[in-house]
Amino acid sequence: MKCRHCAASVTLPFIDLGTAPPSNAYLRADALAAPEVYYPLRVSVCESCWLVQTEDFARPDVLFDADYAYFSSTSKGWLAHCARYAADITARLGLNRSSFVVEVAANDGYLLKNFVAAGIPCLGIEPTAGTAAAAEAAGVPTLRRFFGAALAAELAGAGQLADLIIGNNVYAHVPDINDFTAGLRTLLRPGGTITLEFPHLLRLVEQVQFDTVYHEHFSYLSLATVATIFRAAGLRIWDVEQLPTHGGSLRVYGCHAADDRKTTPAVAALLREEQEQGLNDTAVYRRFQVRADALKDELLRFLVEQKRAGKSVGAYGAAAKGNTLLNYAGIKPDLLPFVVDAAPAKQGRYMPGSRIPILAPDSLRERRPDFVLILPWNIAPEVRDQCRFVREWGGRFVTAVPQLLIE
Repeated sequence: MKCRHCAASVTLPFIDLGTAPPSNAYLRADALAAPEVYYPLRVSVCESCWLVQTEDFARPDVLFDADYAYFSSTSKGWLAHCARYAADITARLGLNRSSFVVEVAANDGYLLKNFVAAGIPCLGIEPTAGTAAAAEAAGVPTLRRFFGAALAAELAGAGQLADLIIGNNVYAHVPDINDFTAGLRTLLRPGGTITLEFPHLLRLVEQVQFDTVYHEHFSYLSLATVATIFRAAGLRIWDVEQLPTHGGSLRVYGCHAADDRKTTPAVAALLREEQEQGLNDTAVYRRFQVRADALKDELLRFLVEQKRAGKSVGAYGAAAKGNTLLNYAGIKPDLLPFVVDAAPAKQGRYMPGSRIPILAPDSLRERRPDFVLILPWNIAPEVRDQCRFVREWGGRFVTAVPQLLIE
């Protein structure tokens, strides 16, 4: 295996989750009689540039197909986060009707609709048909393509250089991270800004967030490694923010290498923290598998105990991270009979691998489970608030990561 950034040999293991179907490959009822395609799900670490990465088994056009069921607008908390970002970045960069904003992986228009409302010209780039159609219906101009250096050159050649390029939770999803980053440089107007948000590797390691490992995530990113990739592409990180989203994320601010903006002290401070926490120490990565296995075993023990005690358990959130957890633990409908989800695109389908049925949230009222396992633990407060009616019959909420917690 060669590193997808620096091409060095990659031999240091991080975690092996066996085999699983793609985490967003939700099944329709008419597909239950057919076999599913499983891919190995293993992550390794490059000891040269410290890029943590999956082995390549599934093609992007298989993972992000026309039936892709993840719609960003499902979470109200995420929408509020993005509305704040749009207002803040508009003020910080002085964006106006003469500016041009591009979002890569614009999904259903969850973010760019804020720029449309403000009268700021924008373009969403989104390859999955269902989400792109939703963005267009929301009034967001959308180009249905995968982003990379070639598409960036087309847009730049047509005079569509961007004052701001946004990439929220896409940088970890691209198989050719060098090509993608080169595209960012090509599309960026001189003096322009790139902002990328992605889950922070440091928080993943600290909190044993092994369920965020799935085929759609090709890379697991630290600030130091992203800075290395940016430098190789002629870009520079000039600021960074730590965010609570997705269990702990970074928002990096990038520019052309020759840009005269000063690098903020936050960049050096976080680089120092990563080093102090051992992100360039092989021992940190070698310990991760044992820690993940302990969490998985604890959840299994809880579910078996509830079944033996005659208690019922349902789950909230047909999230990709939930599919990783369920498939690695071998959890099936005998231990977890159903999952509810607020996204209409997922309701009536089945979780990949485990084949647990996905129902509408009202099913919680009908079934009145003793416990509700929140699979997207990163939005647990939002879920507990929306489903506080569960407490009316004495129901309790449970999360399994970063540790098993029973309310």
